[in-house]
Amino acid sequence: MPRPHRIILIRHGESQANVDPKLHSNTPDHRIPLTERGVEQAREAGAKLVPEFHKSESGSIRIQFYTSPYLRARQTCQLITDSLKELGVSDFHNYEDPRLREQDFGNYRHPGEHAALEVERDEFGTFFYRVPGGESGADVFDRLSGAMDTMHRDFHKPDFPENMIVVSHGLTIRLFLMRWFHWTVEQFEKLRNPHNCQHYVLDKLPSEKYQLITTMATWTEEETQAFLAGKKQGTVDMTFTDRAEKQG
Repeated sequence: MPRPHRIILIRHGESQANVDPKLHSNTPDHRIPLTERGVEQAREAGAKLVPEFHKSESGSIRIQFYTSPYLRARQTCQLITDSLKELGVSDFHNYEDPRLREQDFGNYRHPGEHAALEVERDEFGTFFYRVPGGESGADVFDRLSGAMDTMHRDFHKPDFPENMIVVSHGLTIRLFLMRWFHWTVEQFEKLRNPHNCQHYVLDKLPSEKYQLITTMATWTEEETQAFLAGKKQGTVDMTFTDRAEKQG
């Protein structure tokens, strides 16, 4: 079965809710756009991605995008492709897949309520904590399994490109990697969130399996122990989410 030589996962650019979490109280999550800085990040991402691409036998660069339908992800994808066109790369296709969306946090949330949920989730464990009216990390993991089934079916197409890019969200990307590489819950909980427009690269080996060639940031043992030391015994499963890097 043909498989892409390179799989690249990239988080959307900075969103308005990354800067102002109060937006969650009056704006549906799927309608939150990029900031001006996020727009620039996405434009710059196109040029940064070019060295990562695998060329076809004819020397061309072909790409299949899979994108979250949330506005900030669609904007990021569009800006990346605009940038690639300017650099002479134009052979790509895009498929929007709702299963690649961000974790569902429910509908509108008062700013104080949203912050309280994040604290409670940190203490409970990101993977298993189900947001009231929303999803748990485990729920996202399950729907990503279905999305991957679609991707693997696409791999059977004789003309599937050498490069595949997934434009999604921080938590979703971490869970995608967890599912792809069969990582444990404990391994997942120790991963930091990627920065806006940060990308991870999976390279295909001769065995047709993949290796992650990008080093992922994780919480150190010292950071983990410092966090746990401030919590009541028995209230925390593993580690915690990166509060400096807001989800979304």
